[in-house]
Amino acid sequence: MQIQDVLSRQGQTVYDSTGSKIGKIEDIFVDDDTQQPEWIGVDTGGIFGSKHVLVPIEGAEPDRDGLKVAYTKDLVKDAPDIGEDEIPIDREEELYEHYGLRQLMERTRSSRSEPARGDISETQTGRPEARNRSESPEIVTHEEQLRVGARDLEAGRVRLRKHVETRPVEEQVRLRQETAHLEREEINEPASSAAFEDEEVEMELRRQEPVVSKETVAKERVGLRRDVEETSETVRDEVRSEEVDIEGDIDETRGRRSGGNRDPFGSD
Repeated sequence: MQIQDVLSRQGQTVYDSTGSKIGKIEDIFVDDDTQQPEWIGVDTGGIFGSKHVLVPIEGAEPDRDGLKVAYTKDLVKDAPDIGEDEIPIDREEELYEHYGLRQLMERTRSSRSEPARGDISETQTGRPEARNRSESPEIVTHEEQLRVGARDLEAGRVRLRKHVETRPVEEQVRLRQETAHLEREEINEPASSAAFEDEEVEMELRRQEPVVSKETVAKERVGLRRDVEETSETVRDEVRSEEVDIEGDIDETRGRRSGGNRDPFGSD
């Protein structure tokens, strides 16, 4: 990975080879000769105690919101401790051995034994050469953003309750009643042998009286239904933001950028 790509990821999350979170990118260590990033200083947030954890950039690749390294969390946890801003050569070799990067270590040693631009460097004399951490002093500013939404609250209750009321009613009904009256008809016929004997006849008279019965029928269906009315309301609050004040001399013509990442070594 190119140094600019790695530097742009400072503060992002570091995941191990299984996808477990290790911490966040705190420092980037580069090779003094090649100016290529080789080690990531990881802020574990106390996962491994106060240990300053270093992970090789070799095999790392972008993943989600950060970098995924090629090593497990347990291997990273057991790596040699580095409590300095520079990596001594002997300690770096221990790191190479720990992460199984012997071939990369030999290649690094070989590159140090070659003259650079015809000059003799401290590496050639066998003196331990430390790697410097590449970082620029920065302040991260923050601001609050107002997020307004709505939540449902109970505004009241409506209840339907059924009860029984009794009211008087009346209806007209027509009734019949039978009565009797005499009818006389003159006849002139010979009499039978039953003449002058006692005789009796009878007729049944009928009448009607009111009969009341009750039948229950469904009369009306009554239900509740919600009506929604929408209104708008203005919400007022205060949000905070951070600004940066500069104290001291600064060349305002340098360091401006319209996008991307500024060269951490101050190159134009």
